[in-house]
Amino acid sequence: MPQPHAPATPRSLDAIDRKILAELRANARLTMNDLAERVGLSSSPCWSRVKRLEESGAIRGYVAVLDAAVLGLEIIVFIEVTLDKHDDKALDRFGDALSAMPEVLESYLVTGDYDYLVKLAVASTHHYEQFLREKLYRIQGIRHTRSTFALRELKRLLSVDPLTLP
Repeated sequence: MPQPHAPATPRSLDAIDRKILAELRANARLTMNDLAERVGLSSSPCWSRVKRLEESGAIRGYVAVLDAAVLGLEIIVFIEVTLDKHDDKALDRFGDALSAMPEVLESYLVTGDYDYLVKLAVASTHHYEQFLREKLYRIQGIRHTRSTFALRELKRLLSVDPLTLP
């Protein structure tokens, strides 16, 4: 069985790797021939580099980016959540519960005045109220929440820009 490559680090990525990542970040549907042409390689070495980047974890996957508003989920809400306890059991319970909620787009354990920052997409304020009452507030151990509604998206990136790595 082949050994997996070591995880990619900014220092282990050369200029060609960064170009490959930048091109795939802009359009992951490029054919290998098109990608190779854009980065100045032939297809075989380009394919080998892409496979190495995938195996190292630098490329985590390929996705279609869906527009929540077009799909009827026009409201983006950020919720600050504070828990009563911070032991492993409470943190795991909360994380597992959030993972099962389709409205939740992102969630982070954070430092500061609250414990979690949660981003979700809902269709309406009624949908949001249902989410709170029927899902979030049923998770044991929540002490406090505070919600902020997004008015307009100014910038959203799905991954880092590999050309700006140190």
